[in-house]
Amino acid sequence: MNINLQFASLALLAANSASAFCGFYVAKADATLFNDRSEVILVRDGRRTIITMSNDFQGDVKDFAMVVPVPTVLDRNDIRIVERRVFDVLDSYSSPRLVEYYDGNPCIQWEYAEELDVMRVPMAAEAMADKASTRARREYGVTIEARYTVGEYDVLILSAQESNGLKRWLLDNDYQIPSTAHEVLDPYIKSGLKFFVVKIDLERMQAQGFEFLRPIQVRFESEKFMLPIRLGMANSKGTQDMIVYAFTREGRVDAVNYRTVRMPTDRKVPLFVKERFGEFYKDLFKRKWKQEGRNAVTLEYAWNVTPSWNGMKCDPCVGPPPMPQEFVDAGVDWAGNWNGGGQVFFTRLHVRYSREKFPQDLFFQVTPNTEHYQARYVLTHPAQGDLSCEAGQDYLEELYYRRAMELDELHALAGWDISQHAGYLADVRRKLVPERRNALEPTGLPFDQDGGKGGPGSGTMLLLGIFSLIAVGAYFLPRSLTGRHTA
Repeated sequence: MNINLQFASLALLAANSASAFCGFYVAKADATLFNDRSEVILVRDGRRTIITMSNDFQGDVKDFAMVVPVPTVLDRNDIRIVERRVFDVLDSYSSPRLVEYYDGNPCIQWEYAEELDVMRVPMAAEAMADKASTRARREYGVTIEARYTVGEYDVLILSAQESNGLKRWLLDNDYQIPSTAHEVLDPYIKSGLKFFVVKIDLERMQAQGFEFLRPIQVRFESEKFMLPIRLGMANSKGTQDMIVYAFTREGRVDAVNYRTVRMPTDRKVPLFVKERFGEFYKDLFKRKWKQEGRNAVTLEYAWNVTPSWNGMKCDPCVGPPPMPQEFVDAGVDWAGNWNGGGQVFFTRLHVRYSREKFPQDLFFQVTPNTEHYQARYVLTHPAQGDLSCEAGQDYLEELYYRRAMELDELHALAGWDISQHAGYLADVRRKLVPERRNALEPTGLPFDQDGGKGGPGSGTMLLLGIFSLIAVGAYFLPRSLTGRHTA
């Protein structure tokens, strides 16, 4: 059996959209920004949490700003910039994958042939900043707890006495915020959380030679292990998607207050899915999301990826795993200890959420579960060459029923109409000798072997029995789900 590994595009989510995993975007002037998609790197080590946010939004970067709740006043050394490539590496390594096998010809002999750039605000500006802080506290009940310059970003840490005051402060400082902002701000204020407010300095960004916004990372200590997603719903159209790349020393990360469910995996699908894999996975995920009541957190990958561990880190891999420095950049600082800093367990979660179905923030737990898992889907290419021998004809019969099962799986997984794919079986049927061809059993699909209508499911048990005899073997990893507007 031959093995083929290659990359493909998984265009699951629309590009050029705004997103914020746990905050809302605010924009100067009248820029209209909507939350649709976000990516987050989430590291948990004891009480310490490191969150890296990738910004992907629609609009002019000069209008970019974001408000995110945080549990404490962050020190300037708790905020840093990382490069977009870290997300790219984690995404491509953990994304749902297509698997390709090649059958050998049974009629012949054959062989088996992966920047921390932090500075204080210039002294000349500090007197003006102090005056602004006093006014904010007196007129709005807003306290500017700290202000930093981090790379191309200007950062404020705010606390507020009540939501309307914070909303007025944002509006009076030239931010166009969602009309419903006070509704989602209020619970965080009552819980004593601070607000991490970040906006872009366009001149500094251009002077540093960056074309796109780089991800921003924050770290803090807290008993709570959570992502405050409710604030991110304030300027959302409805549903939005979040990919979470989570790392711990112990094991898998699961949601506490929502169910964590697995995507269907190791399922056999027709060959033509290869050219439409992005569309297939998009429909599969949507179908699974609906089946789970639109309020579950979905597992797409879980694996021990410890850099110093020589064991298999995926099954299979199409390239090397993230390098130790890339783990460190992501916040997994113990991964850089070559003398044994501890296990690195990688969990990829996909959350599609809305205000209606996700009324609470996401709370997580670190579990001892170290079971390996990948969301993957299998293609099997047919044997080539002369199949007229007895073993070849046996193989073609098995291939016929296997393809019927693949079509059945396609309908069950993604809901696709398979009635138009009778040719997928006919291609095999015509290669059989007449007596073999005439002896084929009905497939139970919307069409039978003669092109008529078969009874739904009439061949199910037969197909399962035959399909279980088919050997399969290798895997394929695509680049994953998100188009990019920023770096």
